[in-house]
Amino acid sequence: MKRSDHPLKQIFKLTRAQWDHPAERDAVRDNFGKVLACRTPALGGEVYASPLGEKVFFHTCKSKCCPSCGNRGTLLWQRERWVELPDIPFVGVVLTMPDVLWPAFKAHRRLQHDLPALGASVLQQWAWNRFRVRLCVIVIQHTFGGRLNHNPHLHMMVSAGGLKQAEARWVKSLEFDREEIMDLWRFAVTSYLWKAHRNGLLRESFLLGDFNDLILEQVQRKWNIHITRQMSKKHFLGYAGRYIRRLPISQKRILKVTAQEVVYMSKDTRTKTLVETRCTPMEFIAMLSQHVLERYQHSMRYFGLLAPRTKKLTSAAMFALLGQLRRPKPQRQRWADSLKEHFLVDPLIDASGNRMKWIGYRQPVL
Repeated sequence: MKRSDHPLKQIFKLTRAQWDHPAERDAVRDNFGKVLACRTPALGGEVYASPLGEKVFFHTCKSKCCPSCGNRGTLLWQRERWVELPDIPFVGVVLTMPDVLWPAFKAHRRLQHDLPALGASVLQQWAWNRFRVRLCVIVIQHTFGGRLNHNPHLHMMVSAGGLKQAEARWVKSLEFDREEIMDLWRFAVTSYLWKAHRNGLLRESFLLGDFNDLILEQVQRKWNIHITRQMSKKHFLGYAGRYIRRLPISQKRILKVTAQEVVYMSKDTRTKTLVETRCTPMEFIAMLSQHVLERYQHSMRYFGLLAPRTKKLTSAAMFALLGQLRRPKPQRQRWADSLKEHFLVDPLIDASGNRMKWIGYRQPVL
């Protein structure tokens, strides 16, 4: 398989009968269909010409499942966040849960949507109880594990310091306590599930025993919580950018696609290595489809001092206390300028070095 053959498109074409039917979620059908149409006559295009001829640049799909569109979306997001965030260190916090609770969130996607708010409230409550400060919190929701299995957990980027409003000062560095955060997170998730079950919102088909016994058992065990060292804003943006606006597997990890099997590299989280894995195209698409977000649902959400409503009220004060100047919001970068900056290629220059000019629009071909 050639690298230019776009392995994900090949898989979507081979399995179209499996995902393109009324019983499948609309988000899956919509996003996978967009990826197949990306940069093809199906979406139409813009026509540019020079004295030597003309060239059609077909429109992109803008889907959250498209590798190329997701990469451009990530670059634009990093560019905007670079000017919006203050120059302060950040800390990464990973909140996980026991695997026996995963099926509950897989079977009830609406409950899974509330996890970022739960995780953000845990960090904010802990910071307020210990230091009386408010944090900058960005939550990246993950639904996948290294083997593309359904494993709901949160990657959180938190400011290493916080705003102490009572004293009108910025506390530069906080000591994050893993055990205290773990206790709060465990209590938040188990209480949330228990209340959902009490209100009749859970179907118990995923349970092997009594629900109350299951919750009690999880309350009494340790949960895995990971807290990183402080990282710079640049490192944080590069780290966070890997997990947004795209499917949970990169195209370079898909080694082979045939009508009988897909060969890809999966992550072994125990040994921290990549392992060659084989499955049928139908099995592969079934794993991918469970990680497609619903329409209008975001993989990254903002809380604390970065919450949309709060940011308007506190952003100026935060920059002033830090002694930093707020940067103006950058204009959205044109696609041609983006290619020149990141790939050192000007798409509007023909083979002879002449600049091409826009001359018209190509209608979509259905």
